[in-house]
Amino acid sequence: MNICVFLSAADLDDRYTHPARDFAELLGKGGHTLVWGGSESGLMKVVADGVHEAGGRLVGVSVDFLAAKARVVAEPHEMVIARDLAERKALLLEKADAIVIMVGGTGTLDEATEILELKKHGKHTKPVVLLNSAGFYDGLKEQFRRMEDEGFLPLPLTDLVFFAEEPVGALAYLEESMGTR
Repeated sequence: MNICVFLSAADLDDRYTHPARDFAELLGKGGHTLVWGGSESGLMKVVADGVHEAGGRLVGVSVDFLAAKARVVAEPHEMVIARDLAERKALLLEKADAIVIMVGGTGTLDEATEILELKKHGKHTKPVVLLNSAGFYDGLKEQFRRMEDEGFLPLPLTDLVFFAEEPVGALAYLEESMGTR
């Protein structure tokens, strides 16, 4: 399975890097491919290193203005450089079978909301997991529940996104959703 991961390129505290490393190891050992923003820094590097070390394949999609920070990859891995952020998001979604949203800043939030908006409107049916490491997304989870309760979502929240508290739960949900488990 090609699993797109949206996450930060910042260097973060261990309460965020540890779950990311665990998820990466599970992904690689499961024979899955990481589809990610291609960065060779921060949490993106942690996940790419973990997947690679565990035997998984890497498919990076960087963007022109960040190409200097992109990971250098060789076969059988792949790196694509998009013209802009819009093309990058489209390519990430196109190359993915499923999506995991990990901790991140405004870029990650932008990617997450666009993916969820597209799913809401039926533009894709790929499973989406929000990995809530160290309760990072508790506030967002509460906001989504309020949106659902007050009629802002045309479908049940559970059809839109799955909230996982641990990496093993995130991957198990994806594998079950895709029928690979």
